[in-house]
Amino acid sequence: MVEVQHRSALTRSQQDYLKALYLLHGDQRQVPTGDLAQRLGISSPSVSEMVARLSTQGLIEHDRHRGQQLTREGRKLALELVRHHRLLEMFLVQVLGYGLDEVHEEAERLEHVISERMEARIFELLGRPELDPHGHAIPSLTGKVRPLSERPLSGCHHGERVIVQGVSDEDARRLRELERRGLLPGTRIEITKVSEYEGPIECLIKGRRVSVPLGLARAVFVERDTVIGR
Repeated sequence: MVEVQHRSALTRSQQDYLKALYLLHGDQRQVPTGDLAQRLGISSPSVSEMVARLSTQGLIEHDRHRGQQLTREGRKLALELVRHHRLLEMFLVQVLGYGLDEVHEEAERLEHVISERMEARIFELLGRPELDPHGHAIPSLTGKVRPLSERPLSGCHHGERVIVQGVSDEDARRLRELERRGLLPGTRIEITKVSEYEGPIECLIKGRRVSVPLGLARAVFVERDTVIGR
């Protein structure tokens, strides 16, 4: 078995597979081939071919029936890419003035080519951030990832007070809708009405009543607001 120690030894496509597997929780459990194919937008046979290649490199453990999972080395390389991506998003927003809906695609391209030296300088320039502009955790150099809430706004109840922890960053149009409604990381929300029939969720945001369609609410992740008397 050949172990790959450096990201530069992998093609961009191989790097994308590792990162996609990590984002599908492939560092914790087996991910079905169909799920990985859907995430990458390619056919299942193409995924199987690449998985076999990565498996021989010691980056993926593959089970024909249950799916694939990252090895320790595969997780390390995937986290390096995720760190690059999220630091780049923060740099693009804070330094270059990009909008939240613009940075994902730019970071997708740049994450493969920046050096570790540039990554370190960006990290220091930004003040050593722990979160990207969408509220996602930036992995540390040692591979630690800050645990964040995975509870969607769509799962909240009438009368709850929550804070937006993060938002999905993969659909620019959806991000623009979230921004238009003020549903950005750090925003405090009071749930005023929840429909029993898959209807919109009604919220109070900074004294303004906001209606959030269920599809959008599923892309917003929240945590309980513990501030008393606000």
